[in-house]
Amino acid sequence: MIQFENASKQFNDGTNAVKSLNFTINKGEFFVLIGPSGSGKTTTLKMINRLIDISDGTIFINGKKISDYDIHELRWSIGYVLQQIALFPHMSIEENIAIVPEMKNWNKEKIRKRVDELLEMVGLEPETYRHRKPSELSGGQQQRIGVARALAAEPEIIIMDEPFSALDPITREKLQDDILKLQKSIKKTIVFVTHDMQEALKLGDRICIMKDGQIVQIGTPDELIYNPTNEYVKEFIGKVDGADESFKFIIEEVLTNITDIDSNEKPIGVIPNTSSLKKTLEVLSNQEQIGVEKEGEIIGYIDRQSMIQHLLNNMKEGETE
Repeated sequence: MIQFENASKQFNDGTNAVKSLNFTINKGEFFVLIGPSGSGKTTTLKMINRLIDISDGTIFINGKKISDYDIHELRWSIGYVLQQIALFPHMSIEENIAIVPEMKNWNKEKIRKRVDELLEMVGLEPETYRHRKPSELSGGQQQRIGVARALAAEPEIIIMDEPFSALDPITREKLQDDILKLQKSIKKTIVFVTHDMQEALKLGDRICIMKDGQIVQIGTPDELIYNPTNEYVKEFIGKVDGADESFKFIIEEVLTNITDIDSNEKPIGVIPNTSSLKKTLEVLSNQEQIGVEKEGEIIGYIDRQSMIQHLLNNMKEGETE
């Protein structure tokens, strides 16, 4: 889907912001770029839609060099969500969402239907919010409109530059949950920049840890937690308490009643309730959800997200000790 081949960026002052990146982002993947300030993550993101032009190397989208795309068509085909929400203050919510569809000459009825569809998708009642101005919305609601605007012209790719970092913790966590739920239905290719490891572990299918313009490690949350490539990755992730404990000690925190699952979605795999977290995550890497067995009976089910959330909760507790 998106392929970097020896992609580099050197600014006019001589700063080598990004150095010979080689990696591929798969179609439909939630791919997170993370690193400290100056690591090159935002530069890497902005090179995808040519807000920053590469100095050397190539980036491909669907096998075509980004330099071969018309720059306006390229940017219109990629949704972009910023930390600074950047809604136009004197335009209504409907007008803000409709900007790119209007540029692409959609007819008014198609635009109106798309605005209603998107407002419902991000949890805002169209009749209530369509004619409001951005100043009448909370920060979280404005960011939802930012996401809706990015989706307006039905792009294949959405790039998100620390979109939740300016929000309060409760709103931020709610929007993280919402974007995960939304991604399950829209299945877009999302490239997401953050400096927060907890956010990366929660959201990412794969995570790319960067330092000094280079890639340190790319992997799933499970791979980064259990197989960090070096001390830098270990320190960046932080201590995850309880990673080697028997699963039975946290079963009540993550178990969902088996009767709550639709009959067509029963888990295929089964593990004993004494399985370790590591073993459980290994099994979940191949299945959406698995049953938990105790004394020969299925007592519930778990999914990968619930396990990652448990690890994140342990990380938070460790930070306060």
